[in-house]
Amino acid sequence: MTWTDDIIPDCVVTEIRRFHDDRGWLLEIFRDDERPGGLVPAMSYVSLTRRGVVRGPHAHRDQSDLFAFFDGRFRLYLWDARYDSPTHGIRQILELGRDRPATVMVPPGVVHGYRNVGEADALIVNCPDRLYAGRGRGEPVDEIRYEDDPESPYVIEQ
Repeated sequence: MTWTDDIIPDCVVTEIRRFHDDRGWLLEIFRDDERPGGLVPAMSYVSLTRRGVVRGPHAHRDQSDLFAFFDGRFRLYLWDARYDSPTHGIRQILELGRDRPATVMVPPGVVHGYRNVGEADALIVNCPDRLYAGRGRGEPVDEIRYEDDPESPYVIEQ
């Protein structure tokens, strides 16, 4: 598949403002009065990604993700693989992290993955609107994984 580089409007990118004082800084990742795409998180987690490491690409059938990039330097890849979307076939690449903190709401069906392109390990927060593996971790995981598929059209460059 050939992708066209452009913006996927359903992937809501919100620049985050740092609030600084002599103790350090604070970022607001989620506010009930500013729900990107109407998303209501069901859980949250923090992950550390080692320098140079790729996470993804994968997609979800039902889950939306709200990623917060605020540390290090990441290159986020988004591919609109939703056949019923007006932006089907669009790829969007964003550089986010310490120098450009932002949240990105990724709806179901949009394939996503990122690489830590910084000089050090870095953190990401995700606030998805579904519980991982459902209530009590007793349901199938809502992921369509492409990492180990050599035929995958979703490529995260070096």
